[in-house]
Amino acid sequence: MSDLAPFHYAFPVDDLDAARHFYGTVLGCPEGRSDSDWIDFNLYGHQIVAHCVGTKGDAVAGYNPVDGHAVPVPHFGVVLPPAEWRALADRLKGHGVAFVIEPHTRFRGQPGEQSTMFFHDPSGNALEFKAFADLGQLFAK
Repeated sequence: MSDLAPFHYAFPVDDLDAARHFYGTVLGCPEGRSDSDWIDFNLYGHQIVAHCVGTKGDAVAGYNPVDGHAVPVPHFGVVLPPAEWRALADRLKGHGVAFVIEPHTRFRGQPGEQSTMFFHDPSGNALEFKAFADLGQLFAK
């Protein structure tokens, strides 16, 4: 877990069993509390909650251009240390996750240079995981 305060994020899913497999098995997030319509997960020390709402893809709104890629909006994720980011990228590839934006480095040689990757969960929620060689560049202009 980072030195920053943990966040809480709730998001819609259409299948709790698929969410449990994806977040628990594929991403390796430990499961916390759950009920018939929701599941808490520990995403690198942050609480995320999958709420079953029904319709697949309701969370996908559009895309914005960023450094030559179409970035899905909305999206959520975590900033990881570089070694954990690389391990997660390898884990996702090992599970056959289809990337919206393949793991790569963007803004190379510019303020805010970062490694990033985007993919969707089974309900269509977009996730971004990124890493900075220099975490001080997180908000660099």
